[in-house]
Amino acid sequence: LDDKAYKEQKDGLAEKERRSPLAFLAVTSSDRRNIWGQTVVKGEIRNTASICSYKDVRLKLLYYGKDGKQVANHEDVYEEVIGPGGSNRFKAKFKTPRGTDSVAVSIMSAVVVK
Repeated sequence: LDDKAYKEQKDGLAEKERRSPLAFLAVTSSDRRNIWGQTVVKGEIRNTASICSYKDVRLKLLYYGKDGKQVANHEDVYEEVIGPGGSNRFKAKFKTPRGTDSVAVSIMSAVVVK
C-alpha cells in the first residue's frame, strides 16, 4: 500500500467512525441491590474504533421486574473521553421500585472528540 492509498483508506475509516459512533461503542454491565435498596449498575464502555475518540456517551438503563415488565428507566451521560481501542468503567446507583430484578443497559448516543 503506498502512502496515498493508505491515507485515503485511513480518512475513509475516520469518516465512518465519525458518522457512526454506535457501531464502534459497546457496553457490558452487571447489577445488584445494595443494603439501602438501591440498584447498583457497574459496567464498561468499550471503543473499538481505531481513529476516533468519543465522549458524552448517553446510556439508557431499563429496569425490569421479575415478571419481565419494565418498572423504571434512567438515562445517564458519561463525559469521560474514551480513546481508540480504550474503555471506561462506570458505576450508577438509583433507587428503583421494589421487585426490580434486572437491568438492561444500552448506548443511545455519543459525541466524537474533534
